[in-house]
Amino acid sequence: MKLKVAGENFLERMALLLGIPPVTLMDTHVSFMRARAIMVGTRLGVFDVLTDGALSAADVAARCGTSTIGTTKLLNALAGSGYLTYTDARYELSSVARKWLGRDSPTSMRDKVLFEFIEWSMVEGFEDYVRTGEPLDMHDFASGEQWGLYQRAMRALTGLAAPEIVARTPVPAHATTMLDIGGSHGFISVAMCRKYPALTATVLDLPSAVEQAAPILAREGMGDRVVHWPGNALEDDLGTSAWDFIYVSQLLHHFEARVNRELLRRIARALRPNGVVVVVEMLRPASPHDAGQVGALLDLYFALTSQSGTWSIDEMQGWIADAGLSVDKPIRLRTVPGAAEIIGRKTT
Repeated sequence: MKLKVAGENFLERMALLLGIPPVTLMDTHVSFMRARAIMVGTRLGVFDVLTDGALSAADVAARCGTSTIGTTKLLNALAGSGYLTYTDARYELSSVARKWLGRDSPTSMRDKVLFEFIEWSMVEGFEDYVRTGEPLDMHDFASGEQWGLYQRAMRALTGLAAPEIVARTPVPAHATTMLDIGGSHGFISVAMCRKYPALTATVLDLPSAVEQAAPILAREGMGDRVVHWPGNALEDDLGTSAWDFIYVSQLLHHFEARVNRELLRRIARALRPNGVVVVVEMLRPASPHDAGQVGALLDLYFALTSQSGTWSIDEMQGWIADAGLSVDKPIRLRTVPGAAEIIGRKTT
């Protein structure tokens, strides 16, 4: 999946073929203005008030508590960007906005877009990171309120991938115990337990994450089978032969290779015989020649906001093999382009 400049009519398409338009300005100036307009529309409640139907600019402004002139300019920008339609002096959600930002949409990314205000300030650190090689620590960067927004954003993203993950993840047929490392809001554990009636799950995450994620998990009504464990996966004892299934999603990009290798060894020790560990990560391109846009940009982003960046399939499979586990063929996720499940089994 890739963002790119496309012509809106025949003449623009021909001009692009001839290399005439300044594509770099579309990639930079227009891209950041468009992104910010969508973010501001989300924060101010524009998409929320339009969920129930078309409104004039004045009506939108009155409901959002904003100026009519400024709201009109924003609505026009969102219409030009494909997020609103305009008919008979009234604005309405486009199909894209209704699906991804609609107040009641099951696929709404509203919380993730709101978290992007925090991410916007973080990526301003790209230059300093490139100059010094010193990353931010995203988990120290956020306040309590921002932690809560982060948890809601991650829950929104997880909701998109959960059906595929539950359907394709090789959970052992005999499994009764699941450890979800770094799972915060616990939605994957909830979804797994709903599919597997005999399964119970423990979600291990930092105390500050659990504090903000607990209300999200509570809303699922699965407190008898999915519980939080406030702790630190790098320090706490994960047990010996304690778990049938261990799930680690989007965690390894926070740590350097040495730390990940040791974590996988401790996970292997914690698995019961015939147990399975599944690691879900965005993938580092094998080489710059093969680099996709999303994967390469996320490698830079995670390098800035954690301690390493993304990892390749070979690197992660190597850590699993070093831990004494057999390695299965990875499962590339369709709902998370550029991500895969890396799988290890503890054979008897």
